[in-house]
Amino acid sequence: MSDNTTHSNFSNVDILYEDNHLIAVNKRPGDIIQGDKTGDVPLSEVVKQYLKKKYDKPGNVYLGVVHRLDRPTSGIVIFAKTSKALPRLNKLFAEGKTQKTYWAVVKNAPENQNGVLTHWLVRNPKQNKSYAYKKEVSNSKKAILEYTVIKKLDSYHLLEIDLKTGRHHQIRAQLNTMGCHIKGDLKYGADRSNRDGGIHLHARSLEFEHPVKKENIRFVAKPPNDPVWNACV
Repeated sequence: MSDNTTHSNFSNVDILYEDNHLIAVNKRPGDIIQGDKTGDVPLSEVVKQYLKKKYDKPGNVYLGVVHRLDRPTSGIVIFAKTSKALPRLNKLFAEGKTQKTYWAVVKNAPENQNGVLTHWLVRNPKQNKSYAYKKEVSNSKKAILEYTVIKKLDSYHLLEIDLKTGRHHQIRAQLNTMGCHIKGDLKYGADRSNRDGGIHLHARSLEFEHPVKKENIRFVAKPPNDPVWNACV
């Protein structure tokens, strides 16, 4: 990790929870979880360096990536600290045994105060975009979410979303289909971007059974510090 990265003193690593088996971090919009072709320093590497320094560990630090958030999205990300915890956590996420709640700030209010959206999503890897269909089509995956309007702001609406399935760009694509574009999300219908390059979609809470201790744990993450998010809290 280069010394000139903004993460070098770890002041931007917002640790929500840590034990011997896992670590939960509140990701900032714009951070990537794993390394990609951009060459930008990923959050996984930053957390590794944080652990290395905190525990004064020689050599490499083990850290397993359990799940991902889109780069422009903020909120809770879980990493495994041991090779024992990683497959167990992967299984929990793969089998849908996690309760995920997101917040989304949208320009247009949905017709109903709450509802369930069911679509079939087709991912286009070249565009890095998913398209939502009302009926099953070739190569599609079923996507379900439940939403509730929980706050009316001056120019926006805050939706709380209970994610039932975990598809590529699911919330962004599904909200787009009902004309509720997420603030800043140019890829899915917003008319302008946010200054920080992020979007107003936040992984607010996450609940699951601890993979080793077998007790229920729940994390809640504050949204980023900006005027619109601050009006939501």
